[in-house]
This record gives sequence, structure tokens and C-alpha cells, in this order.
Amino acid sequence: MQLHDFSEMQTFPTKLRYMCICLSEVIFMEGFMRKIYNFINGLEVLHLIGSYEKCEEDEEEIYEVINVHKLKSATPNLRVINLYGINFIDDSHIDAFSSNCIQLECLAVNFCNKVTGSTLKTLIQRSKRLTCLLMNGTSLKSEFVMQAEWDKCALQELDITATDLSTECLVDMLTRIPSLKFLSAGQINGFNDSVLKLWMESGNTRPLISLDMDSSDNITDEGLLKFLQRHGHQLSACCLSGMPHITDQLWMSILPLLGNCKIIVMGTAEKLGVNIHVDQLMDTIASNCGNLERLELRWDPDNLRFSDKSQKAIDILRVKCLKLRCMVLSDGRYYETVKANFERADRITVVRTTTCCRVSPYHLLRNYNDLIFN
Repeated sequence: MQLHDFSEMQTFPTKLRYMCICLSEVIFMEGFMRKIYNFINGLEVLHLIGSYEKCEEDEEEIYEVINVHKLKSATPNLRVINLYGINFIDDSHIDAFSSNCIQLECLAVNFCNKVTGSTLKTLIQRSKRLTCLLMNGTSLKSEFVMQAEWDKCALQELDITATDLSTECLVDMLTRIPSLKFLSAGQINGFNDSVLKLWMESGNTRPLISLDMDSSDNITDEGLLKFLQRHGHQLSACCLSGMPHITDQLWMSILPLLGNCKIIVMGTAEKLGVNIHVDQLMDTIASNCGNLERLELRWDPDNLRFSDKSQKAIDILRVKCLKLRCMVLSDGRYYETVKANFERADRITVVRTTTCCRVSPYHLLRNYNDLIFN
């Protein structure tokens, strides 16, 4: 890509709707890009995929591989922009896209760790159609986030997982966003019971259909139970993984509240001092969650306790949850038992291991099909 001579290239498809560029280890793409700028103004979906997993801190010089400021001028009709794990993307690039792309509905900057949120205020002001904002693993600063006019935005889907936002900032933001349907806010130390309580009291939790609180250690059992007693019936996704204090006993209380859930993630990979009685859990899921499509149990196999009668519990789950497409378990004896059971019933692809599969609430995003790039 960077050594090739594109000077002969005079034409390019003009009706492209979707374009995905994997940056890999390329350091210069402008030779190619400047040849296609005149042809791609109909583009609606853009993916720029970085090499997040390969780079180490301060390992080498950071190059701006693609000139985002030129690219945004050539693509005024973008609806969905996915910038994934790119080490040169920062707030100025978000500002550039928002200044030119008035159709913007969905912006994802997951794992772009130079993004601090300093241009969120202008993004919200300009992008009146923006309904989805995904910022997992970014370096958001609370003071910048609080400057945005959340009460005037059309935002419905928000991912702030693994950001370092303060309790004050979370309360300020969640109590102001009027119609939030989808929230992923795991791995945030500032997310505690008072955030849940004040969010509920604001009345802004009414539209909520998806909640992901992965590894939120500062939320107590009581706080979660109160929240789910009020809102559990409306949820289509409930992900409460990575929390050692949320054991099978609490799940037995929670599951009857989740009758409409399609996606459930539970359990933690770290070894527990207590055992998880998985047969009872399967029974409870089968009795209460007939709409379930995706289920993940992340508990360590050594913590799972099951009896000779567990085949019966698995049978009931299989027969009652007919929409179940994917069930993910840690590799071990119980996984082998469940997999064999489903395979005997010709449902070969349902049971998978956590080694190569993860369940995510992202399936519920309105632009999910446009966001798939792999």
C-alpha cells in the first residue's frame, strides 16, 4: 500500500456505501487516499481499524497514517463512523468529522486512548441526529464530559466502559440524558449505588433496555436488586459479569425479574471461595427466561457444582429456551456435558467456550449490522 505507485489510477467505484480500511502496520496511505477522495462522497459507513493490540506504549513514533481532515471533507454523507484502536486518533479528529458530517448517527471510538472528550460539547451541539456514542477504553476526563449539553441530545446508546469518570460526572451525565436505551458502563470505580439511585430518581431510566455493569465492584447486591426490581422487566440485555459478590444465590432472585431478557451474562473468571450450584441456576433460567437468545456463564469450571441429574436441568433449558442461539461456558467438565447434550439434539453450534467466544449486548445496537467489520 505505501510503496505502490497509484499515479496511473484514474477511476474508483463511485457508489460505495461501506468502506473498511485496516491500517495494520502501514505508516503512509496518502498516495492511495488522494486518488479516491473524488469518488467516495456517497459513503455512509466508514471503518478505520487500528493495530491496538500490537502497539506498546512509546514503542515507536506515531504516524497519522490517514489524513482525517481531508477524508472528512470528501465524505459528507457518513452516518456511521467506527474508529477502532487507532493510536493517532484524538479529539480534533472527532471535531473534524462532526463539522462536516451532518447525517452522523453513530460514532464509535473504542480503544482510541488519546480521546479525552474535550470536543464532546461541540459534537453534541452539531450532530443533532447522533443516537449512538461508543467510547470504550478511551481516556475521557470528567470535566470535559460534564461540559456537554446532554439534556439537549438525541443520544440513545452509550458505552463508557473502562473510562475513569468520577461519581459526580456519572450522576451529572445519566440524570441529564433524556432517552437512554442502552448503557455499557463496566469497569468504572466511580459507578456505585448512589449513581444508580439518583439515576432512577431522575426518571431517565424508563426507556432503558440494555444494562452492562461488567466488573463494577463498587455496586452492592442491594443496590442492584433495587434497580432490577424496578426495571428488570423492561431489559432485553443484562450483563452483570466480573463481580465476585454476585453469586448464584443473587441470580436466583434476579432471574424472575428478567422475563423479557434476550442476552444475559453472569459470573466471574476469578476463583471464588464459594461454589456455584449450576443445576438450580439452569432451572431458574429455563422457568423465567423463555425469550433468551444469548447466555454466558463466566465462572471458573472449578467453582461449578453439578450432580448426576444435571442432564435433566440442561434438557429443560434446551426445550424451554428454543430461541437460544449461543451459550458460552468456561472450558471444563460442565461445558463438555452441556455441549454433548445440545449436540444430541442436533443443535451443534449453540454451546461454545469463553476461549473463543464472548456474549455482548452490542447485538441490540440499532446500527449493529453497520458496525461489524471483522
